[in-house]
Amino acid sequence: MGLTNTLIMTEKLVVRNLDISFGGKQVLKNVSITFPDQNIVALIGPSGCGKSTLLRALNRMHDLTPQAKVTGEILLDGHAILAQKIDVVEVRKKVGMVFQKPNLFPKSIFENVAYGLKINKMGDKEEIRERVEQAIKSCYLWDEVGDRLDKPALELSGGQQQRLCIARAIAIEPEVILMDEPCAALDPISTLKIEELMRQLREKYAVVIVTHNMQQAQRVADATAFMYLGELIEYAPTQNLFHSPQHELTQRYIKGAFG
Repeated sequence: MGLTNTLIMTEKLVVRNLDISFGGKQVLKNVSITFPDQNIVALIGPSGCGKSTLLRALNRMHDLTPQAKVTGEILLDGHAILAQKIDVVEVRKKVGMVFQKPNLFPKSIFENVAYGLKINKMGDKEEIRERVEQAIKSCYLWDEVGDRLDKPALELSGGQQQRLCIARAIAIEPEVILMDEPCAALDPISTLKIEELMRQLREKYAVVIVTHNMQQAQRVADATAFMYLGELIEYAPTQNLFHSPQHELTQRYIKGAFG
């Protein structure tokens, strides 16, 4: 189902008739959805419904899974990113990913954020330092770690590590940020910091999050998509979906009747 007219904006990512299977088992079934620029879209639904599978398709992470079969179309600014001739590295520079658990390298705070800049040869030493510092400041971390950038990143708290992962993602200046349950392992205070960061990121990026926390979806998302058994059941402005769902399955899920 498409977005209602109240949310028709610049289309950043467009998914058309997406089917994904792993080893013959179909996980996504004919999913079509549009993600607007400078909006947060939340993907909700019970475990195993295909939320993370859809999210990972948006920057071609399924290329790393030999038994994955992906058909359909994903357009980024009108360009088909599933095409064989497309440079996957370029896709992932434009579509950044933040995982449920912080996946930092056993390096310093600085080197973690600089990693993508260096491997993609994005700037000289001074420019890289400036971009690292700006990314850390954008993630509300500078006051906490600015005086110890040479210290091991793995010494940071869980919430700080997750914000550092987001800093690493935005340092290369992507256009879309994907977040797969970014607060699942965090305490309530760290969760609120990440949610505030999401709202700030929305000003520059298209943001897509997977969350099991329906209160979180209502707090941060402009639009919410409900998925069930690999299908997109309903997609609408967040307040509409939660307060006047159009589909019985959506209504049952948000009332806790299953999932």
